[in-house]
Amino acid sequence: MPELPEVETTRAALAPHLTGRTVTAATLRRTELRWPIAPEITSLLPGQRILEVRRRAKYLLLDTSVGSALLHLGMSGSLRVIPAHVPARPHDHVDLLLDNERVLRMHDPRRFGSVLWQAPGSVHPLLAALGPEPLSDAFTGDYLYALSRGRRAPVKAFLMDQSVVVGVGNIYAAEALFAAAISPLRSAGRISRERYRLLVTEIRRVLESAITQGGTTLRDYVSPDGNSGYFVQQLAVYGRGGKPCRNCSRPLKQAAIGQRTSVWCSHCQR
Repeated sequence: MPELPEVETTRAALAPHLTGRTVTAATLRRTELRWPIAPEITSLLPGQRILEVRRRAKYLLLDTSVGSALLHLGMSGSLRVIPAHVPARPHDHVDLLLDNERVLRMHDPRRFGSVLWQAPGSVHPLLAALGPEPLSDAFTGDYLYALSRGRRAPVKAFLMDQSVVVGVGNIYAAEALFAAAISPLRSAGRISRERYRLLVTEIRRVLESAITQGGTTLRDYVSPDGNSGYFVQQLAVYGRGGKPCRNCSRPLKQAAIGQRTSVWCSHCQR
C-alpha cells in the first residue's frame, strides 16, 4: 500500500495540474470501490474550481468552495492527469474532466481505493481520529513520550497506530527505528524521553528523504509521472530479513509485530 511519501509525491505531482482548474464533468465507470463513491462527486463537484490539493495522512483532498473530494489510493490505485481523448483502460474507474481538456483519471485494479466527500467546515469521520502529521510541529519527542506512558505494546506497533501519528507505515517505521537504534520489540512505555526525541528526528529524516526520492516503489504503486521511487535502494532493514546488518554485519532478525513483517538488528537495536 502506498505510504505517506508516495502519497505526498502524488500530491506534489498533481497540484500544478489541478490547482486553479475547474472540474467540468465527472465520469464514474463504477459506483463503488472500497465504499460507494460519494454522490457529491457527480452532483456538486462539476462546475467547481479546485482551490488547493492537500494531503491528510494517506488521503488526498481536492478543495473547492462547496466541499472537498477525498481520495485514497488503497493498495493499487494511481492518479494521472492525461489528455481527455485518451481511451480508458480496464480498471480506470473515475474521470474528473478539467476545463483544459485534460482529465484526472483514477486507476485501481484491486478496488481498495476510495472517492469520498468532505463538506465545508467539517472533518470526514475517516480523518476525525487521526494523530498529528509526522512532519508537523505537533509531532515531537515530548509528545510521543507523554502518550506512550503505560503502553505495553511494541514501539513499532505504537508508531503505526494512526491515532498516535499518521503515515508512519511499516517501511518507514522499521527504517527510523533502525536509525535510532531502538528495537521494534521494546515496549513503547519503556523508552526514554531522549530516545523518543531522537526517534522523531529519524522519522522526519527518513520520510523527507523518501519524499525527495519519490517514495519507495513496491508492488503496484506507480507515481503520477510513471517513474519509480528510488528510496528502496537505501533501505537498511525493510525486506532484508536474514541479510547482513549494514552496521555490524550480523544477520537481521525477522518476525511479525502487530501482524506486519518486521526486520531489525538484535545487536544494534536495543
